[in-house]
Amino acid sequence: MGIQNDVEIRILCRKLLMLKNEAGLQWLIASPFLPSVSIVSILRCLHTTSDDPVSPHLPKESDEIKSLIPKGFEVIGAVIVHDKTELKLEKIAGDAISAVRNLRKILYGHSNGDQVLVGAVMGLNDGSGERDLQFFISRTGNSRNLEKASTVFYETQPEKQVWEKCCIVRCGRCIYRAIEGVEHKLRDPQVAYIIEAQSKPSLGGPEPVIIHGTELEPPAELPRNVIVLETAEESLAKSIRCSYFFMETKNISSFTSVEEDADKILVSVMFNRSRSNSKPAAPTAEFYPGIRLEIENLLCNGEAKLLVVNHKLEVLAYATKDLLLTHMVSKLIIPGLVDQLHSLKNKILPDLLVQHPLLRPYHFIPSGFVHPVTVLYELSYGETEMKQVEVRRSLHLRLGLPFDRPLLRIANAINLSTVKASTRDKSNQRGSSLLKDVHQGIPSSGVSGGSISLIQGSYEYYHYLHDGFDDSGWGCAYRSLQTIISWFRQQHYTSIDVPSHREIQQALVEIGDKDPSFIGSREWIGAIELSFVLDKLLGVSCKVINVRSGAELPEKCRELALHFETQGTPIMIGGGVLAYTLLGVDYNETSGDCAFLILDPHYTGNDDIKKIVNGGWCGWKKAVDSKGKHFFLHDKFYNLLLPQSPTWCS
Repeated sequence: MGIQNDVEIRILCRKLLMLKNEAGLQWLIASPFLPSVSIVSILRCLHTTSDDPVSPHLPKESDEIKSLIPKGFEVIGAVIVHDKTELKLEKIAGDAISAVRNLRKILYGHSNGDQVLVGAVMGLNDGSGERDLQFFISRTGNSRNLEKASTVFYETQPEKQVWEKCCIVRCGRCIYRAIEGVEHKLRDPQVAYIIEAQSKPSLGGPEPVIIHGTELEPPAELPRNVIVLETAEESLAKSIRCSYFFMETKNISSFTSVEEDADKILVSVMFNRSRSNSKPAAPTAEFYPGIRLEIENLLCNGEAKLLVVNHKLEVLAYATKDLLLTHMVSKLIIPGLVDQLHSLKNKILPDLLVQHPLLRPYHFIPSGFVHPVTVLYELSYGETEMKQVEVRRSLHLRLGLPFDRPLLRIANAINLSTVKASTRDKSNQRGSSLLKDVHQGIPSSGVSGGSISLIQGSYEYYHYLHDGFDDSGWGCAYRSLQTIISWFRQQHYTSIDVPSHREIQQALVEIGDKDPSFIGSREWIGAIELSFVLDKLLGVSCKVINVRSGAELPEKCRELALHFETQGTPIMIGGGVLAYTLLGVDYNETSGDCAFLILDPHYTGNDDIKKIVNGGWCGWKKAVDSKGKHFFLHDKFYNLLLPQSPTWCS
């Protein structure tokens, strides 16, 4: 084993380590379209072959993974968290790489060749954080020929790295025929793929491109010297790249969401029966014999039984903008459709004769993920049916998501079919006109070697003068409460509207905390009043931390970090006559250096995200800045309101 300096491992996922207190295996996901070895996400291994938690059951794992992550991303490594003190790290890393190599053979059906594979190791007694992981690489897929990674870089703006030079491709198709028939027709010479940018023709932009089956790369089983006749128009189409649809260089330094900011391509599949053949041919007919189904207690009278099942396919793919459109269809879209077809088949067949399943794909980008995942849900019995609950619980476990948040409910699915608005500053998702998640893409905190703990999920930014209501000078705590309630709405814990100032005051009067004269007044409220309102309107309990002086707030960083990791809700900080919303902390336990991610409700301008970020209305604040100025005042006490997320099962 040696150390070489030309392979850099870049960590682009927000969370690299799920397993901290138990042994197990995690798969590392990367993309060949990203530089070096860039880890974009992790998946927990759920199926093992024995009592050994680091021995994966590869067929079961491959069945679930292949349709979960978009084509363009692939498994390139594994993390093993172990309790085997007698084994050398290189041996355990070799086992991880061996598992990856064998899984790739099942998933992708080819040898690893020159693909760099990654094995990472951490002992349960050797550390508890992701920076305690030790990385090894294999350039040939040989688990015995390992090199220790010399450089591991943790990217601070992963969304920019993932989406600046790449795009997302969406392809949908309803199927009404046998699965095997659809799979065969996807490469039929008569098939046509209409490829266009995700925008309306009235908005201008490049014309759609049509690619026919004759222009696609021939399947692997065809001879290499096969001759395909093509027209000049078809030859031109074969030279067009994804970048054809994106004429302008994209600046996503302030990334909001994939729905808002990622470039998108739409692919439609047309089984064109009217297109003339290149050669004269005699008419043909196909015969599909019916199969007699003999079922216990079901009398078929010797007749074949036909059960028609129709489903909607919709796959996503991740592609560099330099990729040829023909390669995008051949290498990403068709394999993605085939994998989703087989996943449908595996879910349909066991109960096909006793029920009519209604399966549909949905796409999600859970908190901490920089790319979508796709899941198939059975909709016949609704989301609360126990089988569906168990499906979601399994997905939460694989993706490392908390079980007390409805992150993978259908209401949280992303919508990539809508056309992006002319301005990126306004979020038009699900009917909202408020700024969302304004902290994404902000500059780093400046804390050296710190560990960042952030809010989990989306929120809306409420501030002074919003909606034309003048609350300047007295309404900051009301605005912080509105932001907190918006978080519960965005995570679909509640469907109530975000209350107005008057409705907040009315709630406090109804519980007897305030006199009726309070309604319509400009009186301040604090952390205790906010906790009363959250309890009345949402049934949410809160924890309150009292701090005698702003100088003591850095001492609470460890407790605040634990809150964001376990609860994930925004925190209201009230001190003196000011209130802020806390979205995260960056804390170095060794040095004590820390920073607070503050969302300031005192902003009075228009909803311009650049103005908000550049003006410091959303950003990292150190307790004492470089000029010696204290952000939290020493002569004021502070109350911190920590809303507790409901303990509902997902």
